Amino acid sequence: MSEFWRYTIFGLAFSGVYFIAASGLVVTYSASGIFNFAHGAVAMIGAFTYWELRVQRQLPAPVAFAAVLLVEAPIMGLVIERLIMRHLGGAATITNIVVTIGLLVTLLGIGSVVWAPNKFAATPALPRFYQSKVLTLAGTAIPWHYFIVLAISVAVAFGLWTLLAGTRIGIAMRAVVDDRDLARLNGENPAVASAASWVVGCMLAVLAGILLAPILALDVVRLTLLVISAYAVAAVGRLRSLPFTALGAVILGLTLSYFDWGLSKMPHVPVWMQSIHDSLPIIMLFVVLLLLPQDRVQLTTAPRTRGASVVPSIRTAVAGGLAFVTAAWFAEGFMHGAVLRAAGQGLAIAIVMLSLVLLIGYAGQISLAQLAFAGLGVLAASWLPGQIGASPVGMLVAAGFAGVVGGVIAIPCLRLRDLYLALGTMAFALVVEQNVLGQIQGFATDSRAFVRWSPLASDKAYFVAIAVVFVALAWFVTALRRGEFGRRLQAMRDSPAACTTVGLDLTRTKVQVFALAAAIAGIGGFLLAGWKGTVGKDDFSLLTGALSALPVLLLVVVGGITVVSGAMIGALLLVAMPQIAADYPSLNDLMILLPGLAGISLGRNPDGVASDVRYAIRGLRARLISLPRFRGSSESRPTSSPVIPELVGLRGPVTVSELRVLDRELGFSTKDCSGPA
Repeated sequence: MSEFWRYTIFGLAFSGVYFIAASGLVVTYSASGIFNFAHGAVAMIGAFTYWELRVQRQLPAPVAFAAVLLVEAPIMGLVIERLIMRHLGGAATITNIVVTIGLLVTLLGIGSVVWAPNKFAATPALPRFYQSKVLTLAGTAIPWHYFIVLAISVAVAFGLWTLLAGTRIGIAMRAVVDDRDLARLNGENPAVASAASWVVGCMLAVLAGILLAPILALDVVRLTLLVISAYAVAAVGRLRSLPFTALGAVILGLTLSYFDWGLSKMPHVPVWMQSIHDSLPIIMLFVVLLLLPQDRVQLTTAPRTRGASVVPSIRTAVAGGLAFVTAAWFAEGFMHGAVLRAAGQGLAIAIVMLSLVLLIGYAGQISLAQLAFAGLGVLAASWLPGQIGASPVGMLVAAGFAGVVGGVIAIPCLRLRDLYLALGTMAFALVVEQNVLGQIQGFATDSRAFVRWSPLASDKAYFVAIAVVFVALAWFVTALRRGEFGRRLQAMRDSPAACTTVGLDLTRTKVQVFALAAAIAGIGGFLLAGWKGTVGKDDFSLLTGALSALPVLLLVVVGGITVVSGAMIGALLLVAMPQIAADYPSLNDLMILLPGLAGISLGRNPDGVASDVRYAIRGLRARLISLPRFRGSSESRPTSSPVIPELVGLRGPVTVSELRVLDRELGFSTKDCSGPA
């Protein structure tokens, strides 16, 4: 009985921490409509700051606690809301997700730079509250820290209930997300309510980090991943209900604690049981997402972009692809050593990113699991005998296996949309990472993987082969976008409800696009393994390791998620930053922070780099067209449209002859313009 009480108290204490962390997510989402993927990173920053003040600076615990919770956390909340989140009103869901992922990567980079393990003689450790005192319960000594955590969590629950139900600012926070305009008409300031929600959310995140760090460990990545458990708990309350969030926290905390109790009684714990224990929060998240009812479907979506995605003509696509392969052929001769290795990895990663262009950019189906599909493709190829697995047959097997898994995973995810779909695919990626991808750890250490097939034995041949595969898949994706299937994808992205109304089979379309995207990711993983020579779990992780899924998603959106060139731009950014850091050590810290900062910038520029380049070229060519040699045409006459000059980058009136040149040279048509004719 004493063991039962001990593990019950432990479970309830963890439940309290999970509730505090999850309630912060619920508060910010309920008041702003933005799900903060960086919630765990905020907790990490708070916990390390408390350690810095309490241990390094030797401040009294109450002073350090008050400084972090009552000063640092509110300032973080205000800065995040004012500089980042306030600009996301009306943005597409993928933009909201990527911006908060960018914030996560930025805060994780700050933690890695400021509190790097090599900067300290001993591993940082945070003492518990009343470290030396215990309370004996049913013959079992339990540290006071666990009871303090329980008391604080109960106080937080009552405090939140009082705030949201009994104060004007709390009621305003709840009203703003339901109808922002109506709240404004009733005299409320939505900006103040949103800022208050982010202040409260950051305070709760920091509190959870301070309470949990002494129990687990003061580790940058581990504290950041605390939010995975908070996701599962918050999902029980559908990101809105605090009572159901508390119920989810109790269920998860007690389940994990009792599972630990069972494992402690076993003389030898099987690996698969330990894996199940580590995956319980993820499994709970996935099951809750599948079982609970979803939010109501919006009739339309209104992503905040400057225009529809540009689909190149067949002639442009063919010419661009051939030019790209030719450039790759010549560029390989000028690159050597680490630069060549980084460029080859970039080409392979661009194929994985291309799958995201198809899935997210064209179909509007958000996925955080594409790198996991890439790893599954490598795993399938590794099951084949050496010579077969090293040949194009292995690549086909990788694509086929990843595609089948992608189609199967799409079936339970059919009812998930937007944020819930992102969380569901994230849960799948974590389960695969923790339980499956470990089988490819150290794969192909004897020689470069998959290049024993003699025609591709040289670096140059394999480098160009990756470029050829990328171009072929880019042509395939472009052809899909221009065809009937692409129009179905675009319709599904714009309005799923309208598609269902007119009789389109979204179930088949969604399964097909998930399978195709997973197959493309499998090919990218195969070629990445072939180029690197040695791959393992760390090459296909969600957040940690040499290559992780969150920065991949972040940078492909930065590059331009709606165009195939965005995949290549994103891949080049991903591999260039570590290479710059290696060549110029003084820029190492900046390169660590730059991916996250680039993701945050999407709040002001949701179209990405590819769109900026395209519009800059349009403006430059339009200015060249406006030179006097174009003004001598007898058919020139001014147009009355006030919109066209803004679209093409001109300041003055535009003539019909100039518009015809634009239409012929750029593929830009006046029918794409809105406004009076």
